[in-house]
Amino acid sequence: MLRLVRLEWIKTFHKWRTYIGFAAIGFFLPLFFIAVKLGGETEAVKFHQFSILKEHFIIMGNLFNAFLVTRMLMMTFFVHIPFLIALMAGDVVASEATAGTLRMILTRPPSRLQLILAKIVISLLYTFILIMFMATLSFSLGYLLFGFGELVLVNSNQFAILTATESFWRCLLAYALAFLAMSVVAALAFLFSVLVENAIGPIVGTMTVVIISLIISEAPISLFKAIRPYLFTTYASVWMKAFSEPLPWQTILISSGYLILFMLFFFGVAYVIFQRKDILC
Repeated sequence: MLRLVRLEWIKTFHKWRTYIGFAAIGFFLPLFFIAVKLGGETEAVKFHQFSILKEHFIIMGNLFNAFLVTRMLMMTFFVHIPFLIALMAGDVVASEATAGTLRMILTRPPSRLQLILAKIVISLLYTFILIMFMATLSFSLGYLLFGFGELVLVNSNQFAILTATESFWRCLLAYALAFLAMSVVAALAFLFSVLVENAIGPIVGTMTVVIISLIISEAPISLFKAIRPYLFTTYASVWMKAFSEPLPWQTILISSGYLILFMLFFFGVAYVIFQRKDILC
């Protein structure tokens, strides 16, 4: 099994499209942080409603820091991450079907279950590495350009100030929950990769499902209310709860549980289809 995972790792990271996600994040994150740095504190103050605090309090210290900008980044950039995930996870099985090598691989000793498990591990591992790359880059750029400091959480009813240490752990928790949400996207793209035999179909199918589900989950239309609990996008924004005070652990655990169930469901359906599929090329 470990040998299969290693072989899948080599095949995956020998494809140029595997690095598109890293290149995109490596380009846009510095651009985002530099733009925020040059744009000054004004836009961030508006973005996080600090103007409400400034009307009633004297604010001192480094509140415009790496953790604040990281939170801004996550709220802005995570809409686009599913595409980068689908770009790789949707190619894991479909690319071999397109190249005609899948049938030859299946004639060898490893069973279909072992093969599909190895590909699932690689899909999740890629998702984890991509999210951790984003986290590491955001913390590094944030520290170099803004430094660390307290994170101010503001909403319409209350505000809270987190220490720099707690802010760091909250951001890590947010990235961990984001990884869980993106793992569901990877599982969905993997399912489409098993269903079709070209590399474009899984990407289009995944993004179509994600966009339509997001619209239904977020649109303030009462007709969609009964559908929302059955969509994974309803729970995908659980990472935002990492910036709530106090932490709503019950909501976080319930949403995480649903995301895990969706992920297992998509991977399970993919396995059943792959197990019964006739490989003709």
